[in-house]
Amino acid sequence: MHRGGGGCARGLRWPAASGIAVSASARFPHEIRRTATLAAPLVAGHVSTGLIGFVDSTIAGRHGTLTLASVAVGTGLFWLPMMVPMGTLMSMPPSVSHLDGAGRRGEIGPLFRQALWLAFALGLLMFLFLTFVPLALAPFGIAPDIIPGATAFLHGIRWGVPALTCYLAMRYLAEGLHWTLPTMLLGGGGLLVLVPLGYVLTFGAFGLPELGAGGLGIASSVMMWMQALAFAVVHAKAPRMRDIRVFGQFDRPRWTTIRGLLATGLPIGVTVLMEGGLFIATALLIGRLGPVPAAAHQIAINVASLCFMVPLAVAEATTVRVGHALGRRDPAGLRRAALAGYVIVLLTQLMSAIVLLAGNHALVRLYTHDAQVAALAASLLLYAAAFQFPDGVQVLSAGALRGLKDTRVPMGLAAFAYWGVGMPLGATLGLGLLGNAPWGPRGMWLGLIAGLTVAAVLLCGRFARSSRPERVARLAPGETAR
Repeated sequence: MHRGGGGCARGLRWPAASGIAVSASARFPHEIRRTATLAAPLVAGHVSTGLIGFVDSTIAGRHGTLTLASVAVGTGLFWLPMMVPMGTLMSMPPSVSHLDGAGRRGEIGPLFRQALWLAFALGLLMFLFLTFVPLALAPFGIAPDIIPGATAFLHGIRWGVPALTCYLAMRYLAEGLHWTLPTMLLGGGGLLVLVPLGYVLTFGAFGLPELGAGGLGIASSVMMWMQALAFAVVHAKAPRMRDIRVFGQFDRPRWTTIRGLLATGLPIGVTVLMEGGLFIATALLIGRLGPVPAAAHQIAINVASLCFMVPLAVAEATTVRVGHALGRRDPAGLRRAALAGYVIVLLTQLMSAIVLLAGNHALVRLYTHDAQVAALAASLLLYAAAFQFPDGVQVLSAGALRGLKDTRVPMGLAAFAYWGVGMPLGATLGLGLLGNAPWGPRGMWLGLIAGLTVAAVLLCGRFARSSRPERVARLAPGETAR
């Protein structure tokens, strides 16, 4: 399947037969600086997004245990399916960077307007899903006293989903053009809206009623609309976007363009859903083991998720850099961009692993004073340290492949790694499904490590194969790899 790959380090050498003269020693440090500069605001933006869940949980927890439980259920039912439209719209950065690298900036505006139609349609589908999914809460076995609050949260947040999907389209347009600062600023600005508004609507103040979990859903919707409108103003007014004429005219939906975005984006959405589903399914299975394992897992996975924000941002920056090099038909530059991403990710993951190994007990003390929970969570952070490297490599490889618009085969590889290896192994070890003594959460985390490691090897090998100069030469900007 991966003939000639031979691993990342071997596969990323620049072939002498490519005919492209490249001074690696001179250009590689510059490539690392460009990637790091692109990624830094994205890290801040992702952390801001992650803090939305923290803010919701904090406000809900202060309102009451029932409100917290309702928001937890509602948040899970919102973000898991939301991964599909988010992933689908990730087809924008490589498409935009291809055109930019090829000197075809005049085609970016029309492409974006078609992506906006797609984003709005995906937002409406999510709106319908969030309208009717509360009807399934009782059959799912959700406690009856949680259902009203979870329903109110979902019905409140659904109004902001079309704004969120349009915001993502505008964000990915900017990122495809190497402009990541708005992601950071608008992400932080969203928190400044959510914190006071969420508190007021949850508890009731200034003459407004106390809405509990539903208030947090409405506050999130308001935040999403404000972020989307602010991004629209930025695109309309920014001098660097003037030649693209983002909103310069009205275009009707064109199925051929939208179909191209879906061909690249839907496999990304399914891949992201499968990875997120792996972690959510792991949490649900650990929840069957009792409150102490569930609490310890939640602490450890929260810390690990914050660490993941860095390689995720570097992967998104690498998508843009690889896509730009592909657009200008530069195979050596394309592999140099990917190699820069790998170097940055390995360094940042090394730092994360050291922090998790040396500071696991100190980190856990920030979350709990329960001795049982703290001891188990601290041990799970050692497993989290072990999967820092495969986790970084797999997400970086996926990002580099998106830059090539190679998404269908990676989707199959990810499905095998996560659900063919990681979940079966984790469930077998953790729950003792084959008659073995159950290892509990540690067994489930070994499954995560195995799944991420297999994904890292397969996706890295796939990029080494897909980025061969002879294959790159056959890809025109906008074409999907096979």
